[in-house]
Amino acid sequence: MRSTMEEASDHCAVEFAMELLGGRWKLAILKQLVSGTHRFGELRRALPGVTQRMLTRQLRELEADGLVERTVYREVPPRVEYALTDVGHTLDSITEQLDAWGRWYRDTVRLEAPAGPAAST
Repeated sequence: MRSTMEEASDHCAVEFAMELLGGRWKLAILKQLVSGTHRFGELRRALPGVTQRMLTRQLRELEADGLVERTVYREVPPRVEYALTDVGHTLDSITEQLDAWGRWYRDTVRLEAPAGPAAST
């Protein structure tokens, strides 16, 4: 369960950032929102491994922390859009760098790594 930001450590900024951005999907959600506003269904399709419940939960936490804004349009059917706040946009370069590093690791290091315990014998 997520602790409150008031309970986060005062002494380690990395720990504080991880408390804020931790979770399997938060950085992936932020990466999707860098390109602009998205509806819930668009985010769900862009992140095929996430469940509806988890996406809703992660979006609510990001909204509560001031990184994402949720706009509800009073239409029939209702339309809800998610976008990065100004504070959320401060993470643009970080998410881009993590994306680039993840691609590099997947394509380079992971392919060179031994297959497992049997490879060391």
